[in-house]
Amino acid sequence: MGLLRLRDAGKVYKSVGEVDLGANSDEVYLHPKVKAPRVAGFLVKIFTWILESPFLGAMALYLLKKDNLIHRFLSFAEIQEQPLFTPNHSWEDFQEQNVSLINPNLCPIKRVQEVVNCLPEYLESAFSDSASQFKRRSIRDFWNAYRSGETTPLVVAERFLSALKESDSSNPSMAFFISYNAEDIIRQAEESTKRYEKGIPISAIDGVLVAIKDEIDCIPYPTTGGTKWLHKMRPCVEDASCVKQLRSCGAILVGKTNMHELGAGTSGINPHYGATRNPYDRNKISGGSSSGSAVVVSAGLCPVALGVDGGGSVRMPAALCGVVGLKPTSGRVSDSGIIPLNWTVGMPGILSATIEDALIIYAAISNELPLFQPTLSQTITDVQIAKYGKWFNDSTVDIRNCCEQALEMLCNHYKWKVIDVTVPEIEEMRLAHYVTLGSECFASMAPYFTKLDYAELGWDARVAISAYGAFSSRDYLNAQRIRRRQMYFHMEIFKMADVIVTPTTGVTAYPLQSDALRTGELDYINGAALVRYSIAGNFLGLPAITVPVGYDDDGLPIGLQFIGKPWCEATLLHIAFAMQILCIKRCKKPEVFYDFLKNE
Repeated sequence: MGLLRLRDAGKVYKSVGEVDLGANSDEVYLHPKVKAPRVAGFLVKIFTWILESPFLGAMALYLLKKDNLIHRFLSFAEIQEQPLFTPNHSWEDFQEQNVSLINPNLCPIKRVQEVVNCLPEYLESAFSDSASQFKRRSIRDFWNAYRSGETTPLVVAERFLSALKESDSSNPSMAFFISYNAEDIIRQAEESTKRYEKGIPISAIDGVLVAIKDEIDCIPYPTTGGTKWLHKMRPCVEDASCVKQLRSCGAILVGKTNMHELGAGTSGINPHYGATRNPYDRNKISGGSSSGSAVVVSAGLCPVALGVDGGGSVRMPAALCGVVGLKPTSGRVSDSGIIPLNWTVGMPGILSATIEDALIIYAAISNELPLFQPTLSQTITDVQIAKYGKWFNDSTVDIRNCCEQALEMLCNHYKWKVIDVTVPEIEEMRLAHYVTLGSECFASMAPYFTKLDYAELGWDARVAISAYGAFSSRDYLNAQRIRRRQMYFHMEIFKMADVIVTPTTGVTAYPLQSDALRTGELDYINGAALVRYSIAGNFLGLPAITVPVGYDDDGLPIGLQFIGKPWCEATLLHIAFAMQILCIKRCKKPEVFYDFLKNE
């Protein structure tokens, strides 16, 4: 064990006040130096056995931490700042433009109505007003169809169940859901249909199909967290707070979407429930961990779905599948009734067909805090967008070019300005977030692990758990010191700009390989590329949103991300909506897509 006592040279961090955040800063941008080959199939099993071996495992984990710079940047680093253990933000009014204050005492139904009143009338269809263009069906499309008698929630629910039956019998299956209950869905749809027949729908989301990630409690379903065992130890006894709010508005809750096991991966491959496949190409990944929620929206099964975002787990699959993904400010949405995998970095998020849909659901599930809604029909002015060029460009050529063109188009059209800045220590932040997320997941699940036969875990999840359990108290404390530094850097940048812009992912959806279907895969290089731009939203509790802006040469979706100031979801949604308007005609129909409002 002498090898394990060797001390690596740790980084000595200068104080935050000495770090230059300007465009000409001499701060070095460090591309993620991930040293781990892709491993799947039998090799994953061998690697798992090594990690779970008392001596070999300790030595292997030590070397992995050393080679991937955790020792240098965290374990043996010297950091002056005090730890910051939670990313909660005190309320601050940033004087946002063209927003309306919603009374925090209003119920979800009335909040939804307030928001609907602020939506522009000229975009009744989600992506185009031309019959020749592909368009996703939005909440308002369903609402209008129900009110006009064009169709009913019952007809839509029946078409939904038929689509699931078709998908389940296809080879390969899309693996949309872990569980759904046809009788319960029909019951909800019948009740909603009767309300429309009587002319008394509860809200604009009455009868709208909404899917729930299987990390969030929703009666009558067990909450598995993507496992085969967790629901037996942690039974679901009532709806999560956000689910209750949606149910009170009349939404039809259609089941629990597939997810990466314990949220411990970015591919969406689940060896127990199947690999959730990308609707734009069945042979590509969908992203994780809210993979199923992204896919059901992308494929048209639901206009909206709930996910949980602990490390880009909502925004990443949303970008890969060509839909909107919103992660609100930490504390904006209650985490009651959600598996506590990550106490300080994870929270519920929204996947939707359009920005308007994200806003409607956001209003329905927000906590009773000061809530400002954007008046989307009124454009905001003088927006300052911060961009760190070296970070922004650290992506594939297709992503870089597409996002650059979208940003240029946005600023030229609205006369907004891009401000060049430096966001320091991005790789350090990624590693600090990984240590935080992993430590919290291991601590949260530890009481269950003591009772668990590890054979019930997927092989890739077992590797993740071994890594999570290897982090020391010093690793964790220094990670929180990094959090303090990054909070300072970002808040200083927000004194100069309204939002920070990045691509959402560094790569588009990559191939789904057959050797990973039963064991999962370890692909930390692609994983680091997928989460490259997501970390600040989780680690610092900031609101962030991804908007589809185009496609790569293979026709796979590309997302552009905006990161906002705390509590400034209204400005974030304004900017994202402006981007959506300009990219409407770029939207392409996925290979797998269902239109439940189309007359057969």
